[in-house]
Amino acid sequence: MNIIEVVSQSQKQSFLDFARTLYKNDPNFACPLDGEINGIFDPKENSFFKHGEAICWVLTNEAGQVIGRIAAFINTHKAFSYDQPTGGCGFFECIEDKDAAFLLFDTAKDWLKERGMEAMDGPINFGENDNHWGLLVEGFMPQGFGMPYNKAYYKAFFESYGFKVFFEQYSYHLDRTKPFPERFWKIAEWIAKKPGFEFEHFKFSNSEKYIQDIIEVYNEAWKFHDNFTPIDIEDIRKMAREGKGIIEEEFIWFAYHEGKPIGFFVAMPDINQILIKMNGKLDFWNKLKFFYHLKRKTITRARITIMGVVPRYQRFGIESAIFWHMDKAIKAKKQYTEVELSWVGDFNPKMISIYESVGGVRMKKHHTYRCLFDPKAPFKRIPIIPLENRGSKAFKE
Repeated sequence: MNIIEVVSQSQKQSFLDFARTLYKNDPNFACPLDGEINGIFDPKENSFFKHGEAICWVLTNEAGQVIGRIAAFINTHKAFSYDQPTGGCGFFECIEDKDAAFLLFDTAKDWLKERGMEAMDGPINFGENDNHWGLLVEGFMPQGFGMPYNKAYYKAFFESYGFKVFFEQYSYHLDRTKPFPERFWKIAEWIAKKPGFEFEHFKFSNSEKYIQDIIEVYNEAWKFHDNFTPIDIEDIRKMAREGKGIIEEEFIWFAYHEGKPIGFFVAMPDINQILIKMNGKLDFWNKLKFFYHLKRKTITRARITIMGVVPRYQRFGIESAIFWHMDKAIKAKKQYTEVELSWVGDFNPKMISIYESVGGVRMKKHHTYRCLFDPKAPFKRIPIIPLENRGSKAFKE
């Protein structure tokens, strides 16, 4: 077997193509767009290169055929905030061969050790953890956009190598053809109509205001949490620009108290329901196919990806009130029959309780693993978020 650093254009293509080959006959796999994956490893596209570095490899057999791939990266904003300096690995794919998998893990670990790391999280993203984060271990069905799908045998690879569960990630599903539980609905409606509180949805015509509101709530809600790092505002602006034509304005809601932003929810149409037909390519014909299915309202599921409420308002039921408004907006678009609430970590019991209170059913589980390079070092799982500091956000660490 031969490990090859991905440098040339042909090697980059091999890195991308291997996933297509591996999942060729799997009807649940929605191949991410090539441009999206390339952008993650492009310093001009990914702001994380301002405070980190990344590398990719492919693994070939004796015949020169690609049989695996992996990436490694260091986010210096977080790497040194743990007991052990910690990097990451991700975008792991491999045939069902333990020796091949271990060689890929060894390669990532050695690269990280050379740069002073003492631990490795995986599989994770070189970016925000709403996308490409965690290993699917339960719920092998079509995933929402950004949620990883993988081979079931990967779990044994990670755990036998020495990775341990750092935290679990749960995805809940809401059947929008069924009403919210009556008790929740009454409380949410009462809060939504309290004087001094206002709720409104995102509008592209005033996008900069809402982007600033997201940043303000995000920083206030999570500044007390372990390993907090501010969002890069340019990343939010980029998502807004690229999402135009796909984003439903009525699926992004904000809460205000006396004019001050205190909370937000972001739900996105699950474009995986279209991407699953495109095999990762966005050529001319696939662009036509994409917009054809968009117009045909092929997308029937939305995914709530991020939410936040500033701490002093977290006991007011603001989350419930936003759900109340968002539910009416989703019902008005009758093609949407399902909402995925993903992901929420096992370290955030408040959000788990909220998801279950609205009737969410746990459908999928991902693991974020950590491998300590010194097996004698004490292993600690991520701490539970203290009640008084909980940001009501689905996925952020």
